Amino acid sequence: MHGLWMHGIACALLARRLRRRGYRVGMFSYRSTRWALSEIAARLHAYARAQHPVRVHFVGHSLGGLAVLSMLHDCADLPLGRVVLLGSPCNDCEAARQLAARRGGPALLGRALHDWRREAGEAVAHRVPVAMIAGTRRFGLGSVLVRLTAPNDGVVTLEETRLAGLADHLVLPVTHSGMILSGLVADQVAQFLAAGRFTHSEESPA
Repeated sequence: MHGLWMHGIACALLARRLRRRGYRVGMFSYRSTRWALSEIAARLHAYARAQHPVRVHFVGHSLGGLAVLSMLHDCADLPLGRVVLLGSPCNDCEAARQLAARRGGPALLGRALHDWRREAGEAVAHRVPVAMIAGTRRFGLGSVLVRLTAPNDGVVTLEETRLAGLADHLVLPVTHSGMILSGLVADQVAQFLAAGRFTHSEESPA
């Protein structure tokens, strides 16, 4: 699942890397600024069911991660595996709030991010294995249009990624948009999908 202002093709490199590890990967595209979060979640659910999976994992970048959690909160009929979030602002989003206060900001951000409910995500994280990869390389929206508390990935602060109930949380030196292009991130996504935990720096590689 891609993030705000993106298309599914943005995740093509990450998808290719996961396919090389034996996963059958689908890239779901949605209108991030036009659809409500409930509509994105409903369409994602229909898309996932149509694949007739024996077991399905989800990887969501930024807003895409929030959509995944919203869908899983409302729908419990999928043969679920594990979930990896990439820089998803689960605990508020200061960058979005600052941008929304500017002229034209609400239209630019759309409806979905405003619809997010943290308690829904926490409920999912306490029910299924959900992990988060957060970045600390500041480059992007946060360095140009808004002022963010450090550490952050240029769009989302580290604290905004710490959703209660997470099975694991990993911090890497990547930017918000760069997460979906990073080979290191892809390795860690595959690691969690396979083993239910990341490889942290003090551990030996799996």
